[in-house]
Amino acid sequence: GIDLKAGGRTTTRNKTETKSTNLYLHLLIKLYRFLTRRTESAFCKAVLRRLMMSKLAKAPLSISRLARHMKGKEDKIAVLVGTVTNDIRFLEVPALKVCAIRFTETARARIIKAG
Repeated sequence: GIDLKAGGRTTTRNKTETKSTNLYLHLLIKLYRFLTRRTESAFCKAVLRRLMMSKLAKAPLSISRLARHMKGKEDKIAVLVGTVTNDIRFLEVPALKVCAIRFTETARARIIKAG
């Protein structure tokens, strides 16, 4: 047989399900699980892994940091599995294309106003 260490061997360290009771999050997981299985997309696999993370691991991202990451990538769409929050210290919001799980009201208003 196999020489098992105490407690057995860990076959995988990734979560396979979320503990959230959010119906829409479960639907997103169902969709991305299907896309991961049917396509060879590394993007779908990464999004699925992020969707199943705990709430602490899905930390919010401010508009200022998002703008810093998107500098020079204006033609691309930023995908964030988490919340986009406002940053009052950030005065000029550039035009951004963002897809996220959630936006705060002020962050949404500022992104839409910027175009």
